[in-house]
Amino acid sequence: MAAPRALISVSDKTGVIDFARELHELGYEILSTGGTFKSISEAGIPVIEIATYTEFPEIMNGRVKTLHPRVHGAILGRPDLPADQEAMQQHGIVPFQIVACNLYPFQQTVAKPDVTLAEAIEQIDIGGPSMIRSSAKNHKYVAVVTKSEQYPQVIEKLKGGGLDETFRRQLATAAFKMTFEYDRGINAYLNQVDAAQESGDALLPEQLSLEFSKELPLRYGENPHQQAAFYVEANPAPSSVAAAKQLNGKELSYNNLLDLDAAMAIVQGFERPAVSIIKHNNPCGCGTAGDLAVAFERAYSGDPISAFGSIVGLNRPVDLATAEQMCGPDKFIEAVIAPSYNDDAFELLTTKPKWKANVRLMTCPALNDATGAELDYRRVSGGLLVQERDLGADPRELWKVVTDREPTEQEWLDLAFGWNVCRHVKSNAIVYVKGESIVGVGAGQMSRLDSAFIAAHKAGERSQGGIVASDAFFPFRDGIDQAAGAGIKAAIQPGGSRRDDEVIAACNEHGIAMVFTERRHFKH
Repeated sequence: MAAPRALISVSDKTGVIDFARELHELGYEILSTGGTFKSISEAGIPVIEIATYTEFPEIMNGRVKTLHPRVHGAILGRPDLPADQEAMQQHGIVPFQIVACNLYPFQQTVAKPDVTLAEAIEQIDIGGPSMIRSSAKNHKYVAVVTKSEQYPQVIEKLKGGGLDETFRRQLATAAFKMTFEYDRGINAYLNQVDAAQESGDALLPEQLSLEFSKELPLRYGENPHQQAAFYVEANPAPSSVAAAKQLNGKELSYNNLLDLDAAMAIVQGFERPAVSIIKHNNPCGCGTAGDLAVAFERAYSGDPISAFGSIVGLNRPVDLATAEQMCGPDKFIEAVIAPSYNDDAFELLTTKPKWKANVRLMTCPALNDATGAELDYRRVSGGLLVQERDLGADPRELWKVVTDREPTEQEWLDLAFGWNVCRHVKSNAIVYVKGESIVGVGAGQMSRLDSAFIAAHKAGERSQGGIVASDAFFPFRDGIDQAAGAGIKAAIQPGGSRRDDEVIAACNEHGIAMVFTERRHFKH
């Protein structure tokens, strides 16, 4: 009886030598191509070059090597069909029982910042998808192996009695998923290229194809009666929640993930050590300082009552002093996300009573490497709204002082701080700041005046000598009058209202310095 045969032709050679060695020891005759043949041969494992079997050489620098009837006949032939067997015998075709194949790294290639179209085109695999699809189609007789993680499973099954049809079908399902995602990536890239050439808009192509994989089943959604899961894209940004890892604590919830995303987005906008305190997707506290523990103290003092059960984001590794602050007896924190944790800080956070088994500790090493080149998707009934994420610093050259009085040096620091935070607050957004710390927030109100009233109420006496940031223009002077009554001394807003002159006049009456940024930051 002839030995069973395996065809191995892989771009990613992770684990392939051990896999080939195990197959050889199990009695398999191995055929291979190009670089894979060279790697297996150099490892001392008997292997037949595919050109020896097809009696046709690889041509065009390896572009054509497996597109041959003897290869595809060996994959697609059905041993229980007489006509197939007759054709195989007539043409010297010997069947494969295993085909191990993965594809040229197209997605990784086009993810490089300066890749050319020609370079991308060369990474479009032709023979690989053909072999994978042929094998997956004929999975009743052929096992198609497309991932290195599958190698141990295949060997274990072979040693345990063979590859049953259910397992081969599972491999085939994974294979079709791979080729689908591969073709989708090519389609998306070429759509972007065409869009850029036709309209200069590579970010928003005419056809949008999205593919997300389930990363985490969730207990429920926003409410217990709603089913939910966390899905991630194929190559999430390293600075994203999807790339973060959980180190400790209870399982994550739907609302935790929303708030972790908000916490990260705020602190990513600061160069100095920064801490954000998130409650219901809005910051109830934020602070910056030269020292992380001081930044945390400033952030938590913004609204300690609202901070109960909050999510904390930090843009520096958590040190012991900051961990001690977070573990204070009067504080209850649901989750923390930071680039990393110092060993002594991590030990404290995972052994402190009430913390050790409960508080979710998340790490995202690339947290501070965020860019603005991401798309934001929001589902509406029957459609999808797509936009660029509102990230990245505003052009400071557009900022201008429009009042008689210039801001002081400290006011400038607070104005820049408040403007950074304001964009992350649900509109209508009003943020009161004093000493690089939030002291009051008015969020999500239908009237900007109501937001100003709430921010003043939250701040109390702490707003005296502070600043106010508004995500959009003040439509009337009443918001300025409200701020002046709270002791505010400087304001920052986009400008652009028909009543800008009245608003500026109100600032001058109250001795408030005001800056126009000429950029709005609504967050609905």
